[in-house]
Amino acid sequence: MGKGSGNGGGGGSGSTSNALAVQLDEKGKVKYDVLARQGHGKDKIVYSKLTDLLPSAVTSEDDPELQRPSLEELEDTTEKTRLALEKLTQGKISSAMPVRCAEKQAPAQYIRYTPSQQGVSFNSGATQRVIRMVEQPKDPMEPPKFKINKKVPRGPPSPPAPVMHSPTRKKCYIADFSYFSQVTVKEQQEWRIPPCVSNWKNAKGYTIPLDKRLAADGRGLQSVHINEKFAKLAEALYIADRKAREQVEMRAQLEKKMAQKEKVRKEESLKVLAKKAREEHAGLRPATTTADDAEKEREKLRLDRARDRKRENAIANSNAERRGKLANRERDVTEQIALGLPQKTAGGGEAQFDQRLFNQSRGMDSGFGDDEAYNVYDRPWRETGNLGSNIYRPTRAAENEYAADLDQLLSTARFVPDRGFSGADASASRSGPVEFQRSGVGDEKDEDDLFGVIGLLSEAKKATKRNPEGDDRGRDDRDKRRKRE
Repeated sequence: MGKGSGNGGGGGSGSTSNALAVQLDEKGKVKYDVLARQGHGKDKIVYSKLTDLLPSAVTSEDDPELQRPSLEELEDTTEKTRLALEKLTQGKISSAMPVRCAEKQAPAQYIRYTPSQQGVSFNSGATQRVIRMVEQPKDPMEPPKFKINKKVPRGPPSPPAPVMHSPTRKKCYIADFSYFSQVTVKEQQEWRIPPCVSNWKNAKGYTIPLDKRLAADGRGLQSVHINEKFAKLAEALYIADRKAREQVEMRAQLEKKMAQKEKVRKEESLKVLAKKAREEHAGLRPATTTADDAEKEREKLRLDRARDRKRENAIANSNAERRGKLANRERDVTEQIALGLPQKTAGGGEAQFDQRLFNQSRGMDSGFGDDEAYNVYDRPWRETGNLGSNIYRPTRAAENEYAADLDQLLSTARFVPDRGFSGADASASRSGPVEFQRSGVGDEKDEDDLFGVIGLLSEAKKATKRNPEGDDRGRDDRDKRRKRE
């Protein structure tokens, strides 16, 4: 199995050998699987025997490997698992934190030390020493000294177990060790698991069909729930469309009826105009003045009345100073003094001294009058005797001038119509309401025949033949009226 070792004559140097020691199993046979394990680690599993391919037979139900663990074993295993997981998580958390608290140090240990050299000159004369050993403190802010993120290629895994291929099976075993007949193609397709297709990564750059991508997505396994409000919305839109169509149809019918009524009204008016034209042409009734002339006349009269009222209001409200003076005349003497108004007299520009001192025939040389005469108070001091009446009592002229608008309103005719009639006198006025007179015997016929229907035939019989000049003039008038219309 290898080269033997010997002491040759080449200077006495020993040669190495790769021979393996023979090992025997429990039956005394040579274990050849040592050759298969050569070159692998001790932790790798190598299948080298036929028994490795066969399922392990269950010897008995009381096999200790098949028994459930006890409660103490479960608690012990759980606690060990918890501590191991906690150690892993705490290590990752502490390594991820840039700044962390100092780790808890182990308790100090006390060691009794006895040196080998004994004497006064050694160890300060002490035979034993007690040493206190503690863990060296670490700086929490110190950066790591070694790189731990270096990626090392992983070693090869354990060799796979050899697969023994068998021919096409007629029967197939499943998990519960029961068997069924030959597997069909449909069942094989149902058991087939599609490969995982990522929506984000495609390192190899493969072209993945859409059906494979959808199958890997799993959206076909989800049930789509449609909201019931979609049906309500569709129904509401249908009802709104139907109502809108009905309204449009009703509006069209209404417009059609209105157009028909308008057409009938125009036809009736044309018939009436044609009838009037035929009657005027036949001479049965005289041509009446058009409504436009009467309306223009009424509008002109209305504008004249409005112009007169505007002029009167402007005259009454033109002089504000005059209205102030008229208001001051109504105040008594005490109000005038309190307001500081000047005391005006009715004398106008007369002198403010006694006129009797001038142009007198008597004087000091003539005796200055009779001593017995008592004529000092025979006449008033001023000739104007209406001073007190102007101050203490308002005159009638002032009343009339101050209340001009009121007198005008009171004296205005209350029964004047806003619109006058053609042929009526605008200057005529009434002092009271409308008065009616009883008609005579001859007027009863006129009241019975308001529209002149009774005398229509008689007038037509009495009508003389028309002269051609009059016919031409009437035809020209009708043409002018039609052109204006």
